[in-house]
Amino acid sequence: MNRILLWGGLALVAACLSIVQVAGHFASPAPAGTTPNSADWLDAIILYHSVLPRIAVSLVAGAALGLSGLLLQRVLRNPLAEPSTLGVSAGAQLAMTVGLLYAPALMEQAREGVALAGGLTVVGLILAMTWRRGLEPVAVILAGMMVALTATMASAALILANGDYLFSIFIWGGGALAQQSWGPTLTIALRLLVGLAAAILLTRPLAILGLDDASARSLGVALNATRFAVIGVAVWLAASVTAEVGVIGFVGLAAPALAHLSGARTQSRKLIAAPLIGAILLWVTDGLVQLLAGANGERVPTGAATALLGGPLLLWLLPRLRMFEWPSPNNRPAPSRRSPRPRLLIGLIALLGLAAVALALTVGYGPDGWSVATGSLLDRLLAWRGPRVAVAAAAGAMLAAAGMLLQRITANPLASPEILGVGTGSGVGLTAALFLVAAPGIGIQIAASAAGAVLVLAAMLALSLRAGFGPERLLLAGIAMSALCSAVLTAVIATGTPQAFTLLRWLSGSTNDAGPADAWFCAGAAVLLLAALPLASRWLEILPLGDVTARSVGLPVQRCRILLVLFAGLLTAAAALFVGPLSFVGLIAPHLARLAGLGRALEQGLGAVLIGAGLMVVSDWLARTVAFPYQLPLGLFAALLAGPYLIWLLSRAGSRAG
Repeated sequence: MNRILLWGGLALVAACLSIVQVAGHFASPAPAGTTPNSADWLDAIILYHSVLPRIAVSLVAGAALGLSGLLLQRVLRNPLAEPSTLGVSAGAQLAMTVGLLYAPALMEQAREGVALAGGLTVVGLILAMTWRRGLEPVAVILAGMMVALTATMASAALILANGDYLFSIFIWGGGALAQQSWGPTLTIALRLLVGLAAAILLTRPLAILGLDDASARSLGVALNATRFAVIGVAVWLAASVTAEVGVIGFVGLAAPALAHLSGARTQSRKLIAAPLIGAILLWVTDGLVQLLAGANGERVPTGAATALLGGPLLLWLLPRLRMFEWPSPNNRPAPSRRSPRPRLLIGLIALLGLAAVALALTVGYGPDGWSVATGSLLDRLLAWRGPRVAVAAAAGAMLAAAGMLLQRITANPLASPEILGVGTGSGVGLTAALFLVAAPGIGIQIAASAAGAVLVLAAMLALSLRAGFGPERLLLAGIAMSALCSAVLTAVIATGTPQAFTLLRWLSGSTNDAGPADAWFCAGAAVLLLAALPLASRWLEILPLGDVTARSVGLPVQRCRILLVLFAGLLTAAAALFVGPLSFVGLIAPHLARLAGLGRALEQGLGAVLIGAGLMVVSDWLARTVAFPYQLPLGLFAALLAGPYLIWLLSRAGSRAG
């Protein structure tokens, strides 16, 4: 009863906020014998074609996302599955961005179909990545986050490449509910009714899908066909909302979770409660956004505001989730062969890195095709190519070192600066510097960026120590922090200020503007920070063995972890400041070093640093040559190269587990 009163109270608050919005547009009755003036007619038009449709669309969109999240969570048996965490919304936004650029006529005729194609493509990719793991919850969320971040970065790159023409789509992608007609409301409402009807028809299969696969098959359920049908309905609902009003984050996560916590235990009750709670959540949030809007109008889209609530909600839910019925990701790296001559192997990797640097400095593509620069031409090009190569190499080395540190600290091979949200945390610190200081220098920027990264890592470490998180839940806490920090960045970028363009450029991870000062600073930071890596080699050897073993040999575990976390935060912040928050070099470089035969901590660290530097240099070279005369962002290209490796890593782990 108390929970019912709570939701009734929230609905009453939302209704009051809506009444305030509506009351401001009621035309005063005209005196007898007079006619209404033009201002009265304008108020009436705004009321009936903008204010009321906005209230209605917040209700139906929230309900549709609540139902979509419920279906996804049920069919994947994953309480963290929803359109945002699975990348459905990001995929739909990317597809629509590409459609606006290259097929505007198609967008005019079939906008929802384009969004649906993008959402289904993303879900298909995630299912392919995690199918061999049996759709394990942690693997699904990691894959969804990786795909969503890559899609978001690709959208940012397209927006930057097309200037003001596409910047409005970023604001729309933040989930702007402003309406000009009843069309979107009616469209989403129709899809919602169809989705509810389909969910009711699938009530029995949905209940059985909550069991394990063997039990579901024994009860006569066509498991894969039912699973794909439910996923199709859920993605269709989410894509329809994205096509009409933009990306609305975390309503699909919150509504089913809050429905369960409110006492809805059976499937039929959840089918009623989740859409209702989703409608109330989005209705309240949009009302607050309008209430807090200044004289210049709304500066934060409603979708970004809901995402700001999603990160804390996810952190709050983590200790309360029971989601590890599946075999969890391997807590320790699989045994790999050890190289009999690790120094020789490190030397060979260093030679390959030097070859990558030589390739990036001398080989290029121009109006006359491929060319190799030598002599005076090379001297002229070094002023442009040299800083880019230096920044890419230094940033790649620091990210690789940070990834190696985090994988050994958490004893989890899937940990990396990108996955744990450290990169986006550094972006929040950079945001603070841009807004608090009129013209922040490179020193202030790196300090603020490092502060943001360290705060994110410190918050996750504190949560893990207090709540007893294992490595898997630490990863999920990182995903929550990444979602929260990304929402902050989205909200700031949606303001359209000069700082917003700076952040958008940073988000895409580009080295186009790197100059000699950037190169010297980044290289100097890399040399100073990486010089301390050998000092931590003993800690890094012992920590993956477990806390009991570490304490038995006299290692102060908590102090070591805190210092290593701070070290990883500084490395990530220094690198992310120059190449953006996303490259996944921090994930794959330590793996490649270990697979090459470098198993000891110091050997793996040196190998990962060299591999990370080489990968980023090659990524930067490809980014400036593949689409000449256009230059792709370095972070985007590195992420695209890392994607297939993550697919292989997840499937390989799945085959071992299976």
